[in-house]
Amino acid sequence: MSFDETQQLAADYVLGTLSAGQRIEVEERLPRDAMLRTAVQQWEAKLQPLTQLVEPVAPSPALWQRIENSLPARPRAAPAVKPGGLIHWWNSVAFWRFAAATGFAAASVMAIAPSVGLFAPARPQFMVVLVAPQGTAPGWVVQTSSPQRLKLIPVAPEPVPAQRSLQFWTKADGWTAPVSLGLVEPGKPIEIPLDKLPPIQPNQLFEITVEPYNGSPTGRPTGPIQFIGRSVQL
Repeated sequence: MSFDETQQLAADYVLGTLSAGQRIEVEERLPRDAMLRTAVQQWEAKLQPLTQLVEPVAPSPALWQRIENSLPARPRAAPAVKPGGLIHWWNSVAFWRFAAATGFAAASVMAIAPSVGLFAPARPQFMVVLVAPQGTAPGWVVQTSSPQRLKLIPVAPEPVPAQRSLQFWTKADGWTAPVSLGLVEPGKPIEIPLDKLPPIQPNQLFEITVEPYNGSPTGRPTGPIQFIGRSVQL
């Protein structure tokens, strides 16, 4: 397996987009495949900082029960791994407890969780966590499914004032002004084509502003920023 193929497999494993059979195959390979093991550790390290973005939340006992009921049975013993640990996050009850307590579940798992009825899992190349200007809790997550398409996924959207709308904007380094990506309906995920814009760049600005009901009359942001963030390459 080439370096690029190993990186892609490790990314899919850590993001939880593999089938059950593929996950088992990866777990069986980890103890004997040093390159794959290193790639998985690198992807885990890239996503780990997202756990620091939000305040702890105490989940209900009913949520724990639903999570534990949803995890697949594991009749075989887990393969031995080196200390420090490669566990498949999505099959670990301990991870889910940690994720819910830190908010990581809201920030990233929602992008692939079938229980919330979002899009099918993709292979994100960039991720943006949009937070309130004076806050740390994420309101939306942006993922790219290709260099020319992105998904805007609600985490904890705020209500919109009467006769107002939310408008989604982006601006990369070197652009003279933000470009509108369209109006956003609170609480609903959308997929947006970017075929008329250059490919997404690292550190590209994304924001959601409160605008008049039919959107900004000037083609540029005119209202207050509700959520804002910058792209991070995965």
